[in-house]
Amino acid sequence: MIRKLYATDYDAATAILRLVLGVVFFAHGAQKMLGWFGGYGFSATMGLFTGMLHIPAPLAFLAIVAEFFGGLGLILGLLTRIAAFGIGINMIVAIVTVHGALGFFMNWTGAQKGEGFEYHLLVLAMAVFLMIRGAGALSVDRAIAVAATSPPPQSDLAHT
Repeated sequence: MIRKLYATDYDAATAILRLVLGVVFFAHGAQKMLGWFGGYGFSATMGLFTGMLHIPAPLAFLAIVAEFFGGLGLILGLLTRIAAFGIGINMIVAIVTVHGALGFFMNWTGAQKGEGFEYHLLVLAMAVFLMIRGAGALSVDRAIAVAATSPPPQSDLAHT
């Protein structure tokens, strides 16, 4: 079971998708968790989520954690399937609780009340792809999977 969690191929396209999605979510998570990149930080984000958006505190906490640590996990390619799952769930909750009521399209022209869910749907598709395929090339998951399937090195002492 644990081997399936790390299993992946050495696909460059998968790695590119993972890295880009990871950078995007790490940046958004860092805004919420640390206040970086013009964000409000953990306390203010929790206040917004629980007060204005009426998201229960445990779910608000999980959303922040999923974005920050999920993004970091995707960048490193570490526990990619779990990181992608967290981000995917985050997108489903965002669609159901906020963006679904605003329609499909993003608010490119400023004519609608908020952002639709097309971005969230794209991210959900990327997350599902990574849950199916794994991390791809240049990932900690790949290094673990290769190490787990490689035969142990022979000791010189065994030949004496």
